[in-house]
Order: sequence, then structure tokens, then C-alpha cells
Amino acid sequence: MDAKPPVPQQKKPSYPISEGLRAYLRRYRRERALPATYERLRSFADSVPLSDASGKPTLWESVFYSRLDMESLHDDLKHVYALIRVDGDLSVMKHLYIDRIDYCAFGNSAPFRIHIINAYNENPDYFYIKRGDASRVYGLELEHLLSPNRLNYLTCGNTLVEEHIAGIPGNVFVDRWLDNPELRPIRVAKELVKFNERCFVRLLGDMRSYNFVVVVTPDFEGAQVRLRAMDFDQQSYEGRMNLYRPQFFKDNQKLALFCTQHLRIETAHQYQREEQVLILQRAAIIEDRLEMLLAAMSVDELAPAENIRELRESLAEHYQRNDYLLCESMGELVRENLRSIRLNVDALLPGRPQRLDQESEK
Repeated sequence: MDAKPPVPQQKKPSYPISEGLRAYLRRYRRERALPATYERLRSFADSVPLSDASGKPTLWESVFYSRLDMESLHDDLKHVYALIRVDGDLSVMKHLYIDRIDYCAFGNSAPFRIHIINAYNENPDYFYIKRGDASRVYGLELEHLLSPNRLNYLTCGNTLVEEHIAGIPGNVFVDRWLDNPELRPIRVAKELVKFNERCFVRLLGDMRSYNFVVVVTPDFEGAQVRLRAMDFDQQSYEGRMNLYRPQFFKDNQKLALFCTQHLRIETAHQYQREEQVLILQRAAIIEDRLEMLLAAMSVDELAPAENIRELRESLAEHYQRNDYLLCESMGELVRENLRSIRLNVDALLPGRPQRLDQESEK
């Protein structure tokens, strides 16, 4: 078992979107013709560093295009925004304008961030145009299918368009909100346990505090919180098992200690089991769709062979199931994780009807 805080060993390469995954994206209307692509945005003429509200430099820079291209580009970006928000209905988007286009060379996806504003009320929104990467697409889709969160994104060739995921960045939440008296500690700790389990089951890695956001929702008995992943580059890539469990990252140490202070181990196990059951319920509702996704994922190359071997051995030990040792891809390991939690849940519910694939494993 990993004892040291996990650290990603190397920068993850970009993996192309395969024909199998592309067929899935077309089937569920994720693949669409886009008027503005990633490569088109790359042809900016100039840029200036971007500072935050307090004047501190950021990793972003604002980019500018030639005057001949600017008007048509802005019109096409509004069309892209309409596609992810209202299925392309431009009639309700005429009052929007593009305020700024930012670029970040840091990170695997090297994203462009489009700042769009409602001219009637100055209400802003963002969306992102990134380099297409199969790992990220699988991460987005697994989040959409197996978590309580819905995601809007589109692909077109080598272009990936994502909506903005609103929330308080995890590192900011730790510094400014964790000890807020308006938040009930048990609710925060419960959500941390459930988020940790979601990431582990579907093998979403590198959930350090700046890679997820916290959504705070006022309620009549204090605020509710939910953690949402916002970076999916490290979906099913790393070989070390603890890289898929946010609790073990040094950046999340304060959150892990917060959980141990406010939750008994029995209660933490209860919340873990609750999330496992919810994942299975979500999977059952979209069984055919999930199967098509995992079928494509099981034959795609998403990680080096040595990472797959290392991870399958750790998972086999963790779940006490040698079936993992037969897995040859990251997609097969995600499928096996879902099977493991289904077996664990069924073991506690002996009267529950069993599926054929469970019978074959006995």
C-alpha cells in the first residue's frame, strides 16, 4: 500500500480520440460541427499577461487577433456558446458579446477561456476551448454519467469545448471557508468522503485542491456543500493507486484531518457505502450508454502498460479480487471497480437479485 503522499511522476501525454470513442460521441450528440476550432484560436497575433482582481499575475494571458478576423471570430464563438447552452438557438443569444479571450500555456490542454457577457445586465459567463484529448473526454463523460453533476461539452475533430464549472476553488475553500460557522462540519466531511469515493471508483486522478471546486448551497438548516471535479486530464493514467484518492494528496491534508476530526470511522464507512450505492443506481439507469463508453475505453490506449500493471495489482489487493490481474487496459479496470462495489453491496443484501455477470464470477 502507498505510504508516501502521491505525486504524479511525469506530465501526461495527450491521447487521440479513437474511432470507437468518436462513434460514442456522435451517438450521444457530443460530436458536432463547430464554427470556431482550437487551431483557429491558436492563430492570435499578440498577447498580454493577465492579472487577477488583486493585481497578482496569473498563468493566463489575454490574446488578440487581427481586426479582419476579430468580428467573424466573435460571431462564431457566440455560436459555439449557443451550441453548448441552447443547442445552437442563436435567436436568444443576440444580446451577448465576447469581452475577452484568454490563453493558458500551462497544463495538458493549453486552454482558451472565452469571457462572454450579457449586454442587458452585464452578467458574465465563461466557456473553454481546448485541445482534444481522449483521457479528458472519458473523464468528462464518466463524471456526467456516474456523479450527481451534469456536464455540457462538445467535440469536433481535435477541438474540445467545455462549459465553465462554477464554484469556490478547493484551495480557496480550505483557506477561507473551512472554518466558516455557517457550514456544518459534518456536512462538509460527508461530502469529502463521497467525493473521494467517486474519484476512486471511476479512477479520476490528481484531485489536488486546485483541481476541484466546492459548491455551497444555502439551505433552511445551514448550507449544503458539494465537491465537483473541474480538471479531467488525469483520468485513468497513473499507476499508483493513491493518486486516485484525494485524501492522500499533501495539498488536501487539511481536508483529510478535518474529516478525521469530525467523523467516526463507522460513519465514514456509511457515507462511502451510500456513494457506492448511488453510483450503481446511476449506472443502472444508463446501462447501455455506459457499456458503449466502457467498451471504447477498454480498447483505447490511455496509459503506459507499466502503469496498468502496477494499478491492477494494487486494486486486486485492495478489493481482494484476482479478476483485476486479467485486465489489460484502464477501461477494463474502471469496469472491474464498478463490478467490485456491486459485489460488495450485494454481499450485504443477500436477497437482492444477482446479475448474470456476477453469477459467472462465483
